[in-house]
Amino acid sequence: KNMEQYGKILMIATPAFMFLILFEKWYGWVKGKDTVRTMDMLSSLSSGVTNAVKDVLGLSITILTYGWLLRHLAIFEVKSSVFVFVVAFFVLDFQGYWVHRIAHRVNFFWNKHAIHHSSEEFNLACALRQSISSFVNIFTFFLIPAAILGVPASVIGVVAPLHLFAQFWYHTQHIDKMGFLENIIVTPSHHRVHHALNKEYMDKNFAQIFIFWDKLFGTFQAEIKEFPPVYGITRPAQTWNPIKINFQHLWLLIKDAWRAENWLDKFRIWFMPTGWRPADVEARFPVKKIENALDFEKYDVKSSNQLTAWLWCQFLITLTLSLYFFGHVMTIGSPNMFIYGAFLYLSIYSFTELMDRNAFALIWETVKNIVGLGIIYWTGDWFGVQNSFFWAKYLIAFYFVFSTLITAFFVFKEIGFETSKMSELSY
Repeated sequence: KNMEQYGKILMIATPAFMFLILFEKWYGWVKGKDTVRTMDMLSSLSSGVTNAVKDVLGLSITILTYGWLLRHLAIFEVKSSVFVFVVAFFVLDFQGYWVHRIAHRVNFFWNKHAIHHSSEEFNLACALRQSISSFVNIFTFFLIPAAILGVPASVIGVVAPLHLFAQFWYHTQHIDKMGFLENIIVTPSHHRVHHALNKEYMDKNFAQIFIFWDKLFGTFQAEIKEFPPVYGITRPAQTWNPIKINFQHLWLLIKDAWRAENWLDKFRIWFMPTGWRPADVEARFPVKKIENALDFEKYDVKSSNQLTAWLWCQFLITLTLSLYFFGHVMTIGSPNMFIYGAFLYLSIYSFTELMDRNAFALIWETVKNIVGLGIIYWTGDWFGVQNSFFWAKYLIAFYFVFSTLITAFFVFKEIGFETSKMSELSY
């Protein structure tokens, strides 16, 4: 039931976010301050789709559920009212501050958050860079205040997505400081500081809605005119592929733990401050790290106008298939919805590899399209779509064939297997 409700929310939210992101692109172009690069935007939008698919499928486990906390800790029993929703919003924001702060400070938890900071731009699109790598939630205990007050789980369920969506608007460079609101809510100025990799701004402004948490707990930093924010992460992602970005830091931790000679280092690396590496591993296996925020080049892969147009087509087709999935997840049912979700991940992995000018994109695209044709062949349909549009499965099948041919054309014409950078899951 929760999957179905969240899917319906996404059916409304996704087009709204798309409109606002494209509007920001247009507004920046008109004002002569374009903060949205096409490939970066496509990467961010693709990341948003991967996260939405994960959430709709419920691909995470909560060790300590809010329902359990409510049953065992509730002192009061309150009925749903405006006051209860306000309390729930404040408690969720308190939880959000601490979860966010821990994600920045502890090596293991940084992996689930690095994707959000991976864009080297700051715009509405980068707000959609959300994690698919956080399979286990252990921070529900921060909701203990809500449980003690007896806030119903149904209220938390309604407020949580609203609290998340309310964090979208302030990812922009087009709004300057906002007067007295700077003392109450998180503004674009506050959040620009948070996304910056300047030493003056590092690990500041963790609040999600109310900025007073940072002022209360000593992590506030105002934006300084003399230090323009520089965006990104100190170990640059160097890829547009959001699935790779989601697991880069974890992969580095695994490799470092394996390579460390000291057994204590193999264990403690996971819980040390973010970025910590064993000294012997650091010496033998250095990784690229930005030391000077003003002295690095943004990741940029040039593509022809034709390839860029094709990549937009690939994203929009994948988005359309995703919206169908969000709207019909309960009808599709289990295990087919997990097959569908895996197919969407494969689609995004494939065309973002092409964005990186990786010739292996042709292999991924071919596999994706063979899988797609196989689903249509074995089931005689595309997850029930013929109930709405009897001709849709033929159109989808044609797309799978056409897409393979067009991808092959671009790989051999623009990239070539010899000149491709052949990217891998590493720094």
